[in-house]
Amino acid sequence: MLERDFFARSVHEVAPDLIGVTLLVDGVGGPIVEVEAYDQGDPASHAFRGQTARNAVMFGPPGYAYVYRSYGIHWCINFVCNVPGRAEAALIRALAPEHGIEQMRARRGLLADRALCSGPGKLCQALGITRGQDGLPLDAPPFELLAREGTPSIVTGPRIGITRAVEHNWRYGLAGSPFLSRRFR
Repeated sequence: MLERDFFARSVHEVAPDLIGVTLLVDGVGGPIVEVEAYDQGDPASHAFRGQTARNAVMFGPPGYAYVYRSYGIHWCINFVCNVPGRAEAALIRALAPEHGIEQMRARRGLLADRALCSGPGKLCQALGITRGQDGLPLDAPPFELLAREGTPSIVTGPRIGITRAVEHNWRYGLAGSPFLSRRFR
């Protein structure tokens, strides 16, 4: 089980190390297959312009969930990294559904496993993540993070759905996974 101190380093170290880690929320989830890194100096980050009520969790201690609403529609979950005051977070973009698949299907209204968690909004809907989990520690219920086994083959590429700092290859994925939100080029 991962403890909060796992996150007490740069998001650029943590993000690739999350590939293969199993994320469970009340026992529902699976191995993380895609993440994106965001740091305070990054114009695409919610923290770039400073602390607000919405992003305050990002400025707090590492090992906590930062949950926000994207485009007023989808919830997205990030894992806060580094040290308090240095806002960095890893956006969890996709996972391979392995635990609680029937619950995921019911929440998403889908039968196809491939589409259950292949995007940050889909993932949060499938796992039942809402604003209610914002600011909660990642090493306590409802969360459980299980360390990965072995060293996965990781690919990198540009982040998705942003218009600033698009030149950074801060998106990390499990090579060959059918559960990615979008293929890597």
